[in-house]
Amino acid sequence: MTASIKYLQRIYTGFLLLGGVLWASNALLSLGISLIDAEWIGVFLGVGIAAAMLQTPYTGRAGLLDVVLGLFAIAAWGYMSWHFQAWLVDIEGATPQKYIPGVVAIVLMMEALRKASGLPITILVWVLIVYGFFGYLIPGPMQATYQAPAAFVMYLYADTNAIPGLVLVIIAGMVLAFIVFGKLMEVSGATQFFTDLAMALMGHRRGGPAKVAVVASSLFGSISSSPVGNIMSTGVVTIPLMKKIGFKPHYAAAIEAVASTGGQIAPPVMGATAFLMAEFLRINYFDVVVAAALPALFYYICLFIQVDSVAAREGLAGVPKSQLPKLLTVLRKGWGFVLPLVLLVYLLFWGGATPAFAALAASAVLLVFALAKKRMLTWSEWAALIFGGGSGMIPLIMIGAGAGVVVGVMNATGLGQSLSFVLVQAGGSWGLLPMLAITAVLCIILGMGMPTTAIYVILSTVIGPALIKMGVTAMAAHLFIFYFGVMSFLTPPVAVSSFVAAGLAEASMWRTGWVGMRLSVVSMLLPFVWAYDPALLLDGSWLAVGVVILTTMAAIVVVSRGFVELQDLDRDRLLLGLALVIGALAIGASPVWLGPESWWAGGIAVVALAACKLAPPSRGRGDRIVEIKTS
Repeated sequence: MTASIKYLQRIYTGFLLLGGVLWASNALLSLGISLIDAEWIGVFLGVGIAAAMLQTPYTGRAGLLDVVLGLFAIAAWGYMSWHFQAWLVDIEGATPQKYIPGVVAIVLMMEALRKASGLPITILVWVLIVYGFFGYLIPGPMQATYQAPAAFVMYLYADTNAIPGLVLVIIAGMVLAFIVFGKLMEVSGATQFFTDLAMALMGHRRGGPAKVAVVASSLFGSISSSPVGNIMSTGVVTIPLMKKIGFKPHYAAAIEAVASTGGQIAPPVMGATAFLMAEFLRINYFDVVVAAALPALFYYICLFIQVDSVAAREGLAGVPKSQLPKLLTVLRKGWGFVLPLVLLVYLLFWGGATPAFAALAASAVLLVFALAKKRMLTWSEWAALIFGGGSGMIPLIMIGAGAGVVVGVMNATGLGQSLSFVLVQAGGSWGLLPMLAITAVLCIILGMGMPTTAIYVILSTVIGPALIKMGVTAMAAHLFIFYFGVMSFLTPPVAVSSFVAAGLAEASMWRTGWVGMRLSVVSMLLPFVWAYDPALLLDGSWLAVGVVILTTMAAIVVVSRGFVELQDLDRDRLLLGLALVIGALAIGASPVWLGPESWWAGGIAVVALAACKLAPPSRGRGDRIVEIKTS
């Protein structure tokens, strides 16, 4: 990339971040610039496409072709923005001077989607576009409503129910604000603070560095919208320490991968999907966070218990306290990093602020503290914040545009209603459990290599209505889809999180992927619980919530112990492990077959917890980790 093209790329990415901040904070109004959503989205998307063309050029370095295509994209989408208000009252219809720029704009957007987000989602979106043009020729229940080609192009190009619609509006506003906050957390040193805090609290305990990975990744992941970014931020510290105390490399990588991926389901940000979910369900963002709280907590409890069980079984000690940071020293140096999080939570839940304003206000406080602490950020840190943050927005912008096509096609052709009808008919014949299993598999398969935001938008539009018609509550159905979209980061053959962590640990990617899947398989059962018993999402009586908490906790403890026993090749221990896993499934499902307010279910859970507490895990051969002694 020549110097001039590199400079142009920085202009584009800087515009995406700084212009996005001005838009999200309503600062453009203060400058006398009044734009409706679609007018801003057209310009924002055009620049995003131009940046994607330069970021992933056709040859080894960006050249004239990439620059020209980017400029055409800016012109085509800028043309829509410039004329949008006039087209709202224009009675001429889809004339050539409208739909020809629309064709150019959509084709360039699809090419940028391929470059930024990969071939799978691009093929899916192209299939839907073709269906929009020719779906009326398909016989049977999947037949589409006829769309005049010019009118259909204009619908995708300039209708707020399609590309310049809800998904991109949320990404350009709320999601961007949290991207800024997460990026500022990285460059300001907040990530190191949370890692040191976890080290001070957990590092000396049994299997300490692995527990540090769980705690630190959950803290940073709840703000960060990227599992890979989480791994690269916390894993560079935790993975070497896990290896040092005796964890095998693929185990260390898998623990970090599972811990970092869980940040996607952890409130308050939930990988930026919480805001989309709130808009799709037409509910308050606070309700989404409340519903997601217990599943996220149980996800990390499950991982923590498995780590502790393995460490106990293999005799792994922690890091000597003399080698760990002191808690008071960590708090004294980094107490200011807690203030932005406190402010963020307050503004989101009690201050009545919009999520975008809350994130930007917290970012401002974090920036002030960082400048006061370091006196001044270096140029490389400013560049990482502005240009790195803008570059990080490119895949999300393209995903948002592709999701707009999906939503638009579903609405215009009636495909959403047709698919829902077919799935409900199938579900009526097979039952709810097979439908949930099929949905989970679809989420994982389609999610391989794709951002969870895209998976959520597509499957919540296609499958969500069918699950709801079969009796699953709206919140439970949407969280079910979202949760398994996140799990695709851990499931081979793609397993993006596991493969990135394996690279840091210098471990086998396949062994890391399978261990990561084994560590997360218990968590994959949680969505089936709340699909049948929404009390796990705090939707029910206090007794029902209390019972499901007890039974889920007991099931997690028992099945985690069972998986530890299953690692051994000894026949008796294999049988014990299998019995524990079957017993855990029965305990977890007990509120379904005994009733959501059953005292019997709660009593069984208490007995199981007490039994596990009294019986320590056995020790054996298996995938043994080297024991070390510490002073």
